[in-house]
Amino acid sequence: MKILSVALATLLSAPQIRAFSSAAIIRSSSTRSNYLSPSVQSCSSSSTARTMSSVAEDTKVADPATNPLLQPDDLPKFSAVEPSQLTPAMQLILEKLESDFAAMESKLAESKDTATFDEVLPELEKMQHPLGFAWGIASHLNGVKNSDELRIAYEQNQPNIVKTSMKFSQSKPVYDALMAVQKKWESEESKDDDFVTLQKKRAVFNSLRSMTLQGVGLEEGSPEQIRFNEIKLRSAELANAFSNNVLDATKLFGLTVTDSKSLEGAPDSALAMWAQAHQQHLIKEASDEDEKKKLGEAEVDAKAGPWRMTLDGPSYVAAMQHVPDRDIRKQVYIGYLTRASEFTAEQLESKETEKKEGAPGKDNVPIINEMLKLRKEVSGLLGFKNYAEQSLASKMAPDVQSVADLSNLILEKALPAAEKELAAATALAREAGGDEYSESN
Repeated sequence: MKILSVALATLLSAPQIRAFSSAAIIRSSSTRSNYLSPSVQSCSSSSTARTMSSVAEDTKVADPATNPLLQPDDLPKFSAVEPSQLTPAMQLILEKLESDFAAMESKLAESKDTATFDEVLPELEKMQHPLGFAWGIASHLNGVKNSDELRIAYEQNQPNIVKTSMKFSQSKPVYDALMAVQKKWESEESKDDDFVTLQKKRAVFNSLRSMTLQGVGLEEGSPEQIRFNEIKLRSAELANAFSNNVLDATKLFGLTVTDSKSLEGAPDSALAMWAQAHQQHLIKEASDEDEKKKLGEAEVDAKAGPWRMTLDGPSYVAAMQHVPDRDIRKQVYIGYLTRASEFTAEQLESKETEKKEGAPGKDNVPIINEMLKLRKEVSGLLGFKNYAEQSLASKMAPDVQSVADLSNLILEKALPAAEKELAAATALAREAGGDEYSESN
């Protein structure tokens, strides 16, 4: 079974419930207005108008015809997605998904011993597709087109999607039905299985293994299951915070260069990119709209600069490959290595307008340490000695020692070659780079 990945889900009521509640408010306000003074009636009418407008807007963003997140039968329309569309889409998708899944569980519970493959996995795939489609789009945009509005929606919705994921992966009726399918096939074992049948068997095997690793074997309502699910929620929060911290730290860094000699030999494409980045930085920092407009209309001179280097992939790689100035490369390199660490955390935290109690900080080192502790605890709950054993349960390597042996074998062969290459590069730098590359430096 395709277990749902960590995703967004709504923390609010369904759009239908919101619309119903808003309509009730409108009717109530209308009735009360007969007993209010004209000034209060006017205020009430204004409030009613705003409420009606809000209902209309909610209806619009939850309409499959206008919300691209609710169109799973088409190709993703990334450019048409707005952050405000995310929560309404998740509300509708999750409500239907949970209703359909509850009905499916009831059906499987009644016929678990006679369930067929087609009644389980294909139905689950169809059921989960709308959520996978919508959340896949949201996750991608959160990584490549991150904004405050999208980030807030993402963080608000994430916990319910994690909970929904756990409902699927810890479903006893689904697990029992898949076990029945597997046992039936085992009793009819044949060496002449066609390709399709072999793939079905593999899919059932992988699904049962995945559900086991997601805690289906933990007793319902037990302290172990409760703790397991708590860890899953916290792990999702930490993973999201980790990514956001790296993204924020990447945006935070910028190095402006004004001396053209420092960039001699850099390709025109890199110079144009850095000059454009400097212009965009000036526009972002400008407080006056007229000034922003003037800067935006100004022609960028890639040859004359100034230039601004960032930690975005294209800019960083170009700087490391083409900038002849060693000090500039060093600053960019250290900036890249220290993203989301103690060196950037203070600056990032100073930009926060609000911080939730218990929320992960901007330094990813404590986040990594907490994630490691949680992984070890989860492994213990599932009966493994450590997370490495748990990870290998779904991989080809037979055990942890085998992985260590392979790593040591690679190290033994690769390290001498790496040391030889480093020595050659160092010798060339000292020969052609001048005094700054001497042994004392």
